[in-house]
Amino acid sequence: MSDATVARLRWRCRRGTRELDALVGWWLETRYPVADAALQSAFAELLDVQDPDLWNWLVGRERASRADWQVIVDEIRERDRV
Repeated sequence: MSDATVARLRWRCRRGTRELDALVGWWLETRYPVADAALQSAFAELLDVQDPDLWNWLVGRERASRADWQVIVDEIRERDRV
């Protein structure tokens, strides 16, 4: 994982709200470095999702439309339950 890749992803984690910024930013900083290449790729694609859909997934109103995205969403949702 190159510094340039992480920098681009960090920029893309800047969403429409501070809450979304914090949630996806947490995954980038803590989980992305240890994730396998497939999940890293899924995360990059997840950042293309519109904010309302992403928010609904993260607060549990809906499930993500892809299983690999749901894995990431579940990890984000579980982070405060430990």
